[in-house]
Amino acid sequence: MNKGNVQTEKQPTETAETAAVEPLVVVEPSTVTPEQLAELKARAARADENWDRLLRISADFDNFKKRAVREKQEAIKYANEGLLQKLLPVLDGLDMALAAAQTAGHEPDQSLQAGVSLVCQQLKTALTEAGLEELNAVGKLFDPNLHEALAQKETPDVPEGQVVQQTRKGYRFRDRLLRPASVIVAKQPTT
Repeated sequence: MNKGNVQTEKQPTETAETAAVEPLVVVEPSTVTPEQLAELKARAARADENWDRLLRISADFDNFKKRAVREKQEAIKYANEGLLQKLLPVLDGLDMALAAAQTAGHEPDQSLQAGVSLVCQQLKTALTEAGLEELNAVGKLFDPNLHEALAQKETPDVPEGQVVQQTRKGYRFRDRLLRPASVIVAKQPTT
């Protein structure tokens, strides 16, 4: 750098667009007019302002990233909270059914059967609201994507490839298969 030349320093954050608008001006110290000096001071003030804004935006962005990571971890940690709240009344119902069974003695009680049936219905409702869907395979055509064939049964009454019996229920959660239904598939009798 020559001693006779005065150069304005550019901040490292200045973009190409800003540099194109405000080119670097080399000015002899003895020829600096008050207007040029005022312009240089204004440019320096804008550069400082832009640098401060960049630092604030960078800090805000870092805080946003940290908050997003924390919220994601909390969402994963507490993802099943709503489902558990729906299952608590079912658990209460099972406790009451067990208490009723203990007080009823050894003979079957009609109210115990009704209570257990009610609890079962509550559980099914809670799981359905959470997105669980029961797959009923009986009478439908065998689908290897939804059913697991355990055996084939010869029967003239049902078309071949149709599910005759379901030994275990299948379930789907939203659009994913949780468990295929275990089925027995019809086949035509051999003569």
